[in-house]
Amino acid sequence: MTATAPARRVPEAGPDSGKPAAGGRLRPRFIERIRRGGLPYLLLLPAVIAELLIHIVPMFFGILISFKNLTLFYIHHWNSAPWAGFDNYKTAVKIHQPIGQELLHSFWVTLSYTLLSVGASWLLGIAAAILLQDKFRGRGLIRTVFLVPYALPAYAALITWTFMFQQDTGLVNHVLHDQLHITSDKSFWLIGQNSFWSMVIVSVWKSWPFAFLALMAGLQNVPRELYEAAAMDGAGVWQQIRKITLPALRPVNQVIVLVLFLWTFNDFNTPFVMFGQNPPRQADLISIHIYQSSFINWNFGSGSAMSVLLLLFLLVVTAIYLLVTSRGRSESDV
Repeated sequence: MTATAPARRVPEAGPDSGKPAAGGRLRPRFIERIRRGGLPYLLLLPAVIAELLIHIVPMFFGILISFKNLTLFYIHHWNSAPWAGFDNYKTAVKIHQPIGQELLHSFWVTLSYTLLSVGASWLLGIAAAILLQDKFRGRGLIRTVFLVPYALPAYAALITWTFMFQQDTGLVNHVLHDQLHITSDKSFWLIGQNSFWSMVIVSVWKSWPFAFLALMAGLQNVPRELYEAAAMDGAGVWQQIRKITLPALRPVNQVIVLVLFLWTFNDFNTPFVMFGQNPPRQADLISIHIYQSSFINWNFGSGSAMSVLLLLFLLVVTAIYLLVTSRGRSESDV
Protein backbone atom coordinates (compact mmCIF):
# COMPACT_ATOMS: atom_id res chain seq x y z
CA MET A 1 0.00 0.00 0.00
CA THR A 2 1.50 3.26 -1.12
CA ALA A 3 1.77 6.01 1.50
CA THR A 4 0.63 9.42 0.41
CA ALA A 5 2.65 12.46 1.30
CA PRO A 6 0.92 14.90 3.61
CA ALA A 7 -0.52 17.97 1.87
CA ARG A 8 1.49 21.11 2.25
CA ARG A 9 -0.31 23.89 4.02
CA VAL A 10 -0.54 27.05 1.94
CA PRO A 11 0.03 30.13 4.09
CA GLU A 12 -2.95 32.43 4.23
CA ALA A 13 -2.64 35.84 2.70
CA GLY A 14 -2.23 38.28 5.52
CA PRO A 15 -2.31 42.08 5.61
CA ASP A 16 1.45 42.20 5.11
CA SER A 17 1.58 39.77 2.20
CA GLY A 18 1.44 42.59 -0.39
CA LYS A 19 4.38 44.43 1.08
CA PRO A 20 7.74 44.19 -0.65
CA ALA A 21 10.29 41.94 0.83
CA ALA A 22 12.65 43.25 3.43
CA GLY A 23 15.53 45.01 1.81
CA GLY A 24 13.48 45.90 -1.29
CA ARG A 25 13.14 49.46 -2.53
CA LEU A 26 10.25 51.14 -0.74
CA ARG A 27 8.44 53.76 -2.78
CA PRO A 28 8.05 57.03 -0.84
CA ARG A 29 4.57 57.56 0.46
CA PHE A 30 4.11 60.98 -1.12
CA ILE A 31 4.99 59.64 -4.57
CA GLU A 32 2.36 56.94 -4.13
CA ARG A 33 -0.21 59.54 -3.17
CA ILE A 34 0.65 61.63 -6.22
CA ARG A 35 0.35 58.56 -8.41
CA ARG A 36 -3.08 57.72 -7.02
CA GLY A 37 -4.84 61.08 -6.78
CA GLY A 38 -2.51 64.03 -6.86
CA LEU A 39 -1.34 63.95 -10.47
CA PRO A 40 -4.17 66.18 -11.80
CA TYR A 41 -3.35 68.83 -9.20
CA LEU A 42 0.33 68.59 -10.06
CA LEU A 43 -0.45 69.18 -13.73
CA LEU A 44 -2.58 72.22 -12.82
CA LEU A 45 0.15 73.74 -10.67
CA PRO A 46 1.99 75.61 -13.50
CA ALA A 47 -1.28 77.19 -14.68
CA VAL A 48 -2.17 78.21 -11.12
CA ILE A 49 1.26 79.80 -10.61
CA ALA A 50 1.01 81.66 -13.92
CA GLU A 51 -2.50 82.90 -13.04
CA LEU A 52 -1.25 84.18 -9.69
CA LEU A 53 1.73 85.99 -11.18
CA ILE A 54 -0.03 87.43 -14.24
CA HIS A 55 -3.50 88.30 -12.89
CA ILE A 56 -4.11 87.82 -9.17
CA VAL A 57 -0.98 89.47 -7.74
CA PRO A 58 -1.07 92.53 -10.09
CA MET A 59 -4.80 92.91 -9.38
CA PHE A 60 -4.11 92.86 -5.64
CA PHE A 61 -1.43 95.55 -5.98
CA GLY A 62 -3.72 97.57 -8.25
CA ILE A 63 -6.43 97.55 -5.59
CA LEU A 64 -3.85 98.57 -2.99
CA ILE A 65 -2.56 101.44 -5.14
CA SER A 66 -6.12 102.72 -5.64
CA PHE A 67 -6.18 103.65 -1.95
CA LYS A 68 -2.94 105.64 -2.20
CA ASN A 69 -2.08 109.05 -3.57
CA LEU A 70 0.56 107.58 -5.86
CA THR A 71 1.94 110.16 -8.28
CA LEU A 72 5.22 110.72 -10.11
CA PHE A 73 6.87 111.98 -6.92
CA TYR A 74 6.44 108.63 -5.17
CA ILE A 75 6.96 106.28 -8.09
CA HIS A 76 10.41 105.11 -6.92
CA HIS A 77 9.12 104.47 -3.39
CA TRP A 78 5.48 103.71 -4.06
CA ASN A 79 4.98 102.08 -0.68
CA SER A 80 5.64 105.42 1.02
CA ALA A 81 2.93 107.24 -0.94
CA PRO A 82 0.31 108.94 1.27
CA TRP A 83 -2.80 106.98 2.12
CA ALA A 84 -5.79 108.44 0.25
CA GLY A 85 -8.56 106.14 1.44
CA PHE A 86 -11.61 106.40 -0.82
CA ASP A 87 -10.70 109.85 -2.16
CA ASN A 88 -9.67 108.46 -5.57
CA TYR A 89 -13.00 106.67 -5.89
CA LYS A 90 -14.97 109.73 -4.80
CA THR A 91 -13.15 111.88 -7.36
CA ALA A 92 -13.85 109.37 -10.14
CA VAL A 93 -17.59 109.14 -9.49
CA LYS A 94 -18.27 112.87 -8.98
CA ILE A 95 -19.87 113.56 -12.34
CA HIS A 96 -20.14 117.30 -11.66
CA GLN A 97 -16.35 117.68 -11.58
CA PRO A 98 -14.00 117.50 -14.59
CA ILE A 99 -12.47 114.10 -13.79
CA GLY A 100 -15.84 112.50 -13.19
CA GLN A 101 -17.36 114.10 -16.27
CA GLU A 102 -14.57 112.83 -18.52
CA LEU A 103 -14.80 109.35 -17.03
CA LEU A 104 -18.57 109.29 -17.55
CA HIS A 105 -18.11 110.44 -21.15
CA SER A 106 -15.60 107.61 -21.73
CA PHE A 107 -18.04 105.16 -20.18
CA TRP A 108 -20.85 106.12 -22.57
CA VAL A 109 -18.50 106.04 -25.57
CA THR A 110 -17.27 102.60 -24.54
CA LEU A 111 -20.80 101.30 -23.95
CA SER A 112 -21.97 102.53 -27.38
CA TYR A 113 -18.87 101.10 -29.03
CA THR A 114 -19.37 97.74 -27.30
CA LEU A 115 -23.06 97.39 -28.08
CA LEU A 116 -22.62 98.27 -31.76
CA SER A 117 -19.58 96.02 -32.18
CA VAL A 118 -21.05 93.01 -30.37
CA GLY A 119 -24.42 93.33 -32.09
CA ALA A 120 -22.94 93.64 -35.58
CA SER A 121 -20.42 90.85 -34.95
CA TRP A 122 -23.14 88.48 -33.79
CA LEU A 123 -25.42 89.30 -36.73
CA LEU A 124 -22.65 88.74 -39.26
CA GLY A 125 -21.58 85.56 -37.50
CA ILE A 126 -25.03 83.99 -37.36
CA ALA A 127 -25.80 84.98 -40.95
CA ALA A 128 -22.56 83.50 -42.28
CA ALA A 129 -22.94 80.33 -40.20
CA ILE A 130 -26.46 79.73 -41.51
CA LEU A 131 -25.52 80.44 -45.13
CA LEU A 132 -22.56 78.05 -44.95
CA GLN A 133 -24.50 75.31 -43.18
CA ASP A 134 -25.40 73.45 -46.37
CA LYS A 135 -22.74 71.73 -48.44
CA PHE A 136 -21.74 73.24 -51.77
CA ARG A 137 -18.64 73.56 -53.89
CA GLY A 138 -16.14 76.01 -52.42
CA ARG A 139 -17.63 76.07 -48.91
CA GLY A 140 -14.31 75.22 -47.27
CA LEU A 141 -12.53 78.03 -49.10
CA ILE A 142 -15.15 80.58 -48.06
CA ARG A 143 -14.91 79.44 -44.44
CA THR A 144 -11.16 79.88 -44.55
CA VAL A 145 -11.44 83.39 -46.00
CA PHE A 146 -13.97 84.36 -43.33
CA LEU A 147 -11.58 83.26 -40.56
CA VAL A 148 -8.62 85.27 -41.87
CA PRO A 149 -9.31 88.38 -39.72
CA TYR A 150 -9.39 86.20 -36.61
CA ALA A 151 -6.07 84.57 -37.50
CA LEU A 152 -4.13 87.73 -38.35
CA PRO A 153 -1.92 89.33 -35.68
CA ALA A 154 -3.90 92.11 -34.03
CA TYR A 155 -1.29 94.85 -34.31
CA ALA A 156 -0.51 94.09 -37.96
CA ALA A 157 -4.20 94.22 -38.86
CA LEU A 158 -4.79 97.46 -36.93
CA ILE A 159 -1.80 99.18 -38.52
CA THR A 160 -3.08 98.13 -41.95
CA TRP A 161 -6.51 99.59 -41.19
CA THR A 162 -4.89 102.81 -40.01
CA PHE A 163 -3.16 103.19 -43.35
CA MET A 164 -6.39 102.37 -45.16
CA PHE A 165 -8.19 105.18 -43.29
CA GLN A 166 -5.66 107.85 -44.22
CA GLN A 167 -7.28 110.85 -45.92
CA ASP A 168 -5.03 111.32 -48.96
CA THR A 169 -3.42 107.92 -49.52
CA GLY A 170 -5.91 105.57 -47.85
CA LEU A 171 -7.74 102.84 -49.70
CA VAL A 172 -11.12 103.74 -48.14
CA ASN A 173 -11.19 107.26 -49.56
CA HIS A 174 -9.76 106.02 -52.85
CA VAL A 175 -12.70 103.63 -53.28
CA LEU A 176 -15.46 105.85 -51.88
CA HIS A 177 -14.35 109.14 -53.42
CA ASP A 178 -12.15 108.41 -56.43
CA GLN A 179 -13.76 105.22 -57.72
CA LEU A 180 -17.41 105.21 -56.63
CA HIS A 181 -17.84 108.98 -56.15
CA ILE A 182 -20.04 108.43 -53.09
CA THR A 183 -18.49 111.24 -51.05
CA SER A 184 -18.00 114.77 -52.29
CA ASP A 185 -14.69 115.21 -50.44
CA LYS A 186 -12.14 112.88 -48.97
CA SER A 187 -13.24 112.19 -45.42
CA PHE A 188 -11.14 112.40 -42.26
CA TRP A 189 -11.64 108.94 -40.78
CA LEU A 190 -9.22 109.22 -37.85
CA ILE A 191 -10.47 112.46 -36.32
CA GLY A 192 -13.83 113.82 -35.24
CA GLN A 193 -17.01 111.78 -35.24
CA ASN A 194 -15.73 109.53 -38.03
CA SER A 195 -13.06 108.22 -35.66
CA PHE A 196 -15.75 106.47 -33.61
CA TRP A 197 -17.26 104.76 -36.65
CA SER A 198 -13.88 103.74 -38.05
CA MET A 199 -13.10 102.17 -34.69
CA VAL A 200 -16.41 100.28 -34.73
CA ILE A 201 -15.75 99.02 -38.26
CA VAL A 202 -12.32 97.68 -37.29
CA SER A 203 -13.69 96.07 -34.14
CA VAL A 204 -16.46 94.29 -36.04
CA TRP A 205 -14.02 93.17 -38.72
CA LYS A 206 -11.73 91.47 -36.22
CA SER A 207 -14.46 90.14 -33.87
CA TRP A 208 -17.15 88.65 -36.09
CA PRO A 209 -15.07 85.62 -37.23
CA PHE A 210 -15.02 84.43 -33.62
CA ALA A 211 -18.82 84.52 -33.50
CA PHE A 212 -18.96 82.83 -36.90
CA LEU A 213 -16.60 80.03 -35.79
CA ALA A 214 -18.46 79.33 -32.54
CA LEU A 215 -21.92 79.44 -34.15
CA MET A 216 -20.79 77.27 -37.03
CA ALA A 217 -19.56 74.68 -34.53
CA GLY A 218 -22.85 74.90 -32.65
CA LEU A 219 -24.87 74.29 -35.81
CA GLN A 220 -23.10 70.97 -36.32
CA ASN A 221 -25.08 69.58 -33.37
CA VAL A 222 -28.47 70.48 -34.87
CA PRO A 223 -29.90 67.40 -36.65
CA ARG A 224 -30.71 67.94 -40.31
CA GLU A 225 -33.87 65.90 -39.83
CA LEU A 226 -35.44 68.78 -37.92
CA TYR A 227 -35.10 71.11 -40.90
CA GLU A 228 -36.38 68.46 -43.28
CA ALA A 229 -39.41 67.78 -41.11
CA ALA A 230 -40.11 71.51 -40.74
CA ALA A 231 -39.87 71.98 -44.52
CA MET A 232 -42.33 69.14 -45.07
CA ASP A 233 -44.73 70.84 -42.66
CA GLY A 234 -44.57 74.01 -44.73
CA ALA A 235 -42.19 76.07 -42.54
CA GLY A 236 -40.25 78.72 -44.41
CA VAL A 237 -36.61 79.64 -43.97
CA TRP A 238 -37.27 82.38 -41.42
CA GLN A 239 -39.58 80.08 -39.42
CA GLN A 240 -36.90 77.38 -39.38
CA ILE A 241 -34.35 79.87 -38.13
CA ARG A 242 -36.68 81.24 -35.46
CA LYS A 243 -38.07 77.89 -34.27
CA ILE A 244 -35.08 75.56 -34.72
CA THR A 245 -31.78 77.35 -35.23
CA LEU A 246 -31.97 80.09 -32.60
CA PRO A 247 -33.34 77.88 -29.78
CA ALA A 248 -30.68 75.25 -30.50
CA LEU A 249 -27.94 77.88 -30.43
CA ARG A 250 -29.12 79.55 -27.21
CA PRO A 251 -26.33 78.07 -25.01
CA VAL A 252 -23.71 79.03 -27.60
CA ASN A 253 -25.13 82.53 -27.95
CA GLN A 254 -25.04 82.99 -24.20
CA VAL A 255 -21.29 82.41 -24.14
CA ILE A 256 -20.52 84.31 -27.35
CA VAL A 257 -22.32 87.50 -26.36
CA LEU A 258 -20.73 87.55 -22.90
CA VAL A 259 -17.21 86.91 -24.18
CA LEU A 260 -17.51 89.50 -26.96
CA PHE A 261 -18.92 92.05 -24.52
CA LEU A 262 -16.03 91.60 -22.08
CA TRP A 263 -13.42 91.63 -24.85
CA THR A 264 -14.82 94.73 -26.52
CA PHE A 265 -15.48 96.71 -23.35
CA ASN A 266 -11.86 96.15 -22.30
CA ASP A 267 -10.48 96.80 -25.77
CA PHE A 268 -7.24 98.77 -25.63
CA ASN A 269 -5.34 97.76 -28.75
CA THR A 270 -7.80 99.17 -31.28
CA PRO A 271 -7.87 102.82 -30.13
CA PHE A 272 -4.22 102.83 -29.05
CA VAL A 273 -2.86 101.60 -32.40
CA MET A 274 -5.25 103.66 -34.52
CA PHE A 275 -5.05 106.97 -32.64
CA GLY A 276 -2.04 106.75 -30.31
CA GLN A 277 -1.94 107.94 -26.71
CA ASN A 278 -4.35 110.84 -27.28
CA PRO A 279 -7.34 109.65 -29.31
CA PRO A 280 -10.16 111.98 -30.37
CA ARG A 281 -12.79 112.63 -27.75
CA GLN A 282 -15.32 110.67 -29.81
CA ALA A 283 -13.05 107.59 -29.59
CA ASP A 284 -11.99 107.96 -25.94
CA LEU A 285 -12.64 104.46 -24.66
CA ILE A 286 -12.43 103.86 -20.94
CA SER A 287 -9.32 101.68 -21.29
CA ILE A 288 -7.45 104.55 -22.99
CA HIS A 289 -8.83 106.97 -20.41
CA ILE A 290 -7.39 104.87 -17.58
CA TYR A 291 -4.09 104.63 -19.44
CA GLN A 292 -3.93 108.41 -19.79
CA SER A 293 -4.69 108.94 -16.12
CA SER A 294 -1.97 106.52 -15.07
CA PHE A 295 0.85 106.93 -17.60
CA ILE A 296 0.25 110.39 -19.11
CA ASN A 297 -0.92 112.32 -16.06
CA TRP A 298 1.14 110.09 -13.72
CA ASN A 299 -1.73 109.68 -11.26
CA PHE A 300 -1.56 105.96 -10.61
CA GLY A 301 -3.92 106.12 -7.64
CA SER A 302 -6.71 107.63 -9.71
CA GLY A 303 -6.07 105.27 -12.62
CA SER A 304 -6.13 102.25 -10.31
CA ALA A 305 -9.40 103.41 -8.76
CA MET A 306 -10.94 103.70 -12.23
CA SER A 307 -9.69 100.20 -13.04
CA VAL A 308 -11.29 98.78 -9.90
CA LEU A 309 -14.58 100.53 -10.74
CA LEU A 310 -14.40 99.05 -14.24
CA LEU A 311 -13.79 95.59 -12.76
CA LEU A 312 -16.75 95.92 -10.42
CA PHE A 313 -19.00 97.09 -13.25
CA LEU A 314 -18.06 94.12 -15.44
CA LEU A 315 -18.54 91.69 -12.55
CA VAL A 316 -22.03 93.07 -11.87
CA VAL A 317 -22.97 92.99 -15.55
CA THR A 318 -21.69 89.42 -15.89
CA ALA A 319 -23.59 88.24 -12.81
CA ILE A 320 -26.85 89.85 -13.97
CA TYR A 321 -26.41 88.51 -17.52
CA LEU A 322 -25.77 84.95 -16.34
CA LEU A 323 -28.68 85.12 -13.90
CA VAL A 324 -31.12 86.36 -16.55
CA THR A 325 -30.00 83.99 -19.30
CA SER A 326 -29.90 80.97 -16.99
CA ARG A 327 -33.40 81.73 -15.73
CA GLY A 328 -34.61 82.11 -19.32
CA ARG A 329 -33.10 78.75 -20.28
CA SER A 330 -34.66 76.98 -17.31
CA GLU A 331 -38.10 78.45 -18.09
CA SER A 332 -37.84 77.46 -21.76
CA ASP A 333 -36.81 73.91 -20.83
CA VAL A 334 -39.93 73.58 -18.68
